[in-house]
Amino acid sequence: MTDTAPRPRRSPLPYALLVPAVAALVLALGYPLVRQVVLSFQEFGLAQQFGRPPEWVGLDNYKALITDDYLWVVTLRSIVFCLVNAVLTMVIGVGLALLMRQMSKGVRILVQTGLLLAWAMPIVASLTVWQWLFDTNYGVINYLLTQAGLDFEGHSWLLRPLSFFFVATVIIVWMSVPFVAFTVYAALTQVSDDLIEAAEIDGAGPTARLRHIIFPTIKPVLMVVGILQVIWDLRVFSQIYILQKAGGSTHDTNLLGTYIYRLGIGTGEFGMAAAVAIFMLVLTVALTSPYLRVMLKQEKEQD
Repeated sequence: MTDTAPRPRRSPLPYALLVPAVAALVLALGYPLVRQVVLSFQEFGLAQQFGRPPEWVGLDNYKALITDDYLWVVTLRSIVFCLVNAVLTMVIGVGLALLMRQMSKGVRILVQTGLLLAWAMPIVASLTVWQWLFDTNYGVINYLLTQAGLDFEGHSWLLRPLSFFFVATVIIVWMSVPFVAFTVYAALTQVSDDLIEAAEIDGAGPTARLRHIIFPTIKPVLMVVGILQVIWDLRVFSQIYILQKAGGSTHDTNLLGTYIYRLGIGTGEFGMAAAVAIFMLVLTVALTSPYLRVMLKQEKEQD
């Protein structure tokens, strides 16, 4: 008969240390989410702001949204805008990270300083500069394009939806690229130089090294950064709202973030705005679920 060693007793201390963090998350995220869900089933307008009890309407808000053609236009517009911005940000950010790996120390520090300044600049301050650059009468962009022989004198970038979203894309990508570049560059520093040199000796070219060594090594980081970019670009608000205030057509340039704001603050339909917010949450989960499945599959394979 063999004696079996007793199992070590688990200390409750780690779980006790998690209690404050879990409580903070429940208060900061759980309560607002539950309140939002409840609000989406109510008629909550200006009258309720002045003390009238909200009326429970069940799924009426969601039924009204499903039959609202404008919501689907805004949703499609938001998805396209989100994916275009996320792809551009990832491509430029990863490209900069790969370039920084090849730069000398002095040049790399200079580039990183510029990226850090762009990333740290407040949104309102940076948008003020961008509005001046794309100003109809005094903008530098119109001046340079006109000097190049193109007919851009007096061109209104914000008045037309297509050029409005072009300006918004430039601004959002400019603000987002530094995060991707820094994160991916940090991951690239963990790639073994010996492994790359061995592959180079075996005849692997730059493309083959990227495809078979570098990208597989940093793939988990790329997946996480990609998920974050999709989430951030789908719920973008400040840049679109400020550009709309500067002269953009609200109806033709609304995304889900600004649409929710104008439903709630603009028209006082807080119940409908809450329903759109829940719809946006579900849409975010749907767009990021493929990435999450791939990440979970990778973790299972590693285990």
